[in-house]
Amino acid sequence: MTAQKPLQRCVFFDRDGIVNISPPEGDYVRSWADFRLSPDLPDILRIVRDKGYAAVVITNQRGVAMGLMSVSAVEDIHARLQELLRACCVPLLDILYCPHDKDTCTCRKPQPGMLLEAARRHHLDLARSWMVGDRAGDMEAGRRAGCRTILVSAGDLAVQADYRVQTLGELKAKLGPWLDAS
Repeated sequence: MTAQKPLQRCVFFDRDGIVNISPPEGDYVRSWADFRLSPDLPDILRIVRDKGYAAVVITNQRGVAMGLMSVSAVEDIHARLQELLRACCVPLLDILYCPHDKDTCTCRKPQPGMLLEAARRHHLDLARSWMVGDRAGDMEAGRRAGCRTILVSAGDLAVQADYRVQTLGELKAKLGPWLDAS
């Protein structure tokens, strides 16, 4: 009889607004030329790695369903992001995206489908994992999957989250102790 591999803890990150600087409201990151990595992200990923967590990006990419970008453009952005983060020695375990329109699938946040799929693929312990995002849908997806949640938002949003910070810089300062406590 073989021993079962223990489940791995993970920090899930929303993409636009967390991993990269969000484009203006209503616009989309349509190509790598539009992508701007959040300056604090490599340090945040180092904290995640050093605390023994995997890092996975999950992102709604409705622009595909709207015909504003192709699947190949999204996959090119994600391949280049992986390459950039590998060069910083903080690779991601995976990037999952939903290309569907609103209310047409079970993967689009606030549904938990992408988190559940990542857990299935990579043997992740969702009860000991975290979802970091900047919107209510991110927090809802994390809760539905059984994760703890961290909202990064300077706004006075009536969004339920386990923890809140206003900036990624503040997240960088607080994340290590929060991961240690879990």
